[in-house]
Amino acid sequence: MERPIGVTILAFVAIVLAFLNAIVMLRFLGFLPFLGVIEGRVFSLWYALLYGLLAYIWVWLAQMLWQVDQQAWIFLAVITIFNLCIDFVLLVTGGTWYDVNLSVLANALILIYIMLPGVRGAFRLD
Repeated sequence: MERPIGVTILAFVAIVLAFLNAIVMLRFLGFLPFLGVIEGRVFSLWYALLYGLLAYIWVWLAQMLWQVDQQAWIFLAVITIFNLCIDFVLLVTGGTWYDVNLSVLANALILIYIMLPGVRGAFRLD
C-alpha cells in the first residue's frame, strides 16, 4: 500500500512529539535544570511517569501511522486530546506556558489536520 504524504508527515510529527515528551520527562526527573523558567532542579515523579508514558505512546503511534493502520487515526485523535489535557493540568498546577507551548501548538495543529476530509479518506474512514 502506498503511504500518502500527509500520513508520512503525521508519523514524523509523532516522532517529534515523542522527542519533546522525552525532554519534558527528563526535565521533571531533574536532569535538564536549564530548561524552563524555574531555576534549579525540578523533580516530580508523577509528571515524569506521565510524560515518559506519552513518549512511548507517540513512538508506538508513529509506527502505526507509518503502516497506515486504520485504527491509528482514532488513536491519534484520542492521544492528542489526552496530551492537551495533561498540558492543561500542568499549567493549572503551577507550570508555565514556556513549559508546554510547543506541545500545545503541535497537538492543536495535529488535531485540526486529522479532522480534514482528505486525511480521513487516507485512512478509509469516509
